[in-house]
Amino acid sequence: MGTILEQASDDALLNLVGAGDQKACEVLMRRHLGRTLAVARRMLGNGADAEEIAQEVFLRVWTHAGRWEPGKAALSTWLHRVAMNLCLDRLRRKGMVDIDAIPEPVSEEPGPHENLERSDLARQIDVALQALPARQRAAITLVHYQGLSNIEAAGILEVTVEAVESLLARGRRQLKIALAEEASSLHIGVRSGRSE
Repeated sequence: MGTILEQASDDALLNLVGAGDQKACEVLMRRHLGRTLAVARRMLGNGADAEEIAQEVFLRVWTHAGRWEPGKAALSTWLHRVAMNLCLDRLRRKGMVDIDAIPEPVSEEPGPHENLERSDLARQIDVALQALPARQRAAITLVHYQGLSNIEAAGILEVTVEAVESLLARGRRQLKIALAEEASSLHIGVRSGRSE
């Protein structure tokens, strides 16, 4: 039965979940949990908050599966929309986030000097990403980190494609400025360290 469920479409699994099939829900979670967590981590910058969002997303899958309309939308699009809305709600409730309060992401790849440089760059990018307004961060997360098209991102964010393109352009511009300032301050620090 496990392999039959593993091969079933998302729509078929949702139909089973709507009838109370826990195994079908587990299969959907294995399929989609990783991407749901990734969206929430990028948006919130916090693993514990991301896990809470993912739990809420899959609780909604469980409770709303009986109302699923096959063919109306892809489950992955719906999951992204729910996760993004929950993240945006949480960010609104928290208000502005202090950048210094955002924990630095931990590198999953221990290794030599190159990994250290890559993780430092990833940290700088994550800090700059967290400083963006929520809608710009959402657009960049969906398009650049999740690999969705502008059209898919527009559907998830419930805005026009042009609005997504505008959010992406403004977000990229802000990231470039933030990363250039970070690089500039690093070079100044290195030079002043050498001259002392």
